[in-house]
Amino acid sequence: MHEGTGEATVARVAANWHAVVEEVADACQRANRSVEEVTIIGVTKYVGPELAGILFEVGCADLGENRPQELWRKAAWFQSRGGDQHGARAASLPRWHVIGHLQRNKVRRTLPLMHLLHSLDSLRLVEALVTECRRVPQSVRCLIEVNIAGDASKTGVPVDELPRLVEAVREYPELEVQGLMAMASLDARGDDARRQFAALRQLRDDLQQRYAMALPHLSMGMSGDFAEAIAEGATMVRIGSRLWEGVV
Repeated sequence: MHEGTGEATVARVAANWHAVVEEVADACQRANRSVEEVTIIGVTKYVGPELAGILFEVGCADLGENRPQELWRKAAWFQSRGGDQHGARAASLPRWHVIGHLQRNKVRRTLPLMHLLHSLDSLRLVEALVTECRRVPQSVRCLIEVNIAGDASKTGVPVDELPRLVEAVREYPELEVQGLMAMASLDARGDDARRQFAALRQLRDDLQQRYAMALPHLSMGMSGDFAEAIAEGATMVRIGSRLWEGVV
């Protein structure tokens, strides 16, 4: 669809953003949690760079992309507007989150732009990331994506293979594993979604105890189920369609 970027569009994006912020705050209050514990990641896969820019300007500092090529395109647009990824003007750029599958041949170009990878899901990707980190050199912050629903159509490491992947990443200081990410199954609503999010939290807690490692973050919950995710301990919620209602 055509994307407008006039005053009416800016006002609508701002209204959507502030509505989501308020709903996240309400969910935190119901869960007896501080709103500072939860980061809203605005998913921009639905829109072009101009609308992503509007969302950033109205207050969403963390933007998420499913496809690395789109992240490259949007990051280049922001940088062309005067931002500097590593210099004094880095505050004028969003923090980019890769929330979809990262192919190994996309690692080199994506790594310098990425604030956090949410979708570490295989030993092959571990190897590709470590190789590139050593070449640069740098480290990478990441979450392990878990197929918590056991859904064959979803990406993520199966639950029974999670310990093997955790043991592998612990061997590499280049990989700063910060926690877990998951999506509820497509048909999960309400209590069903909440049970899946609770299962991810329990997995995280078990891993912390088993390996004596800090895993502070749980990336879970999207436009339709972020309240349930917050109730079960989400520290990051990935909101897309709610932010673009009436815009695209």
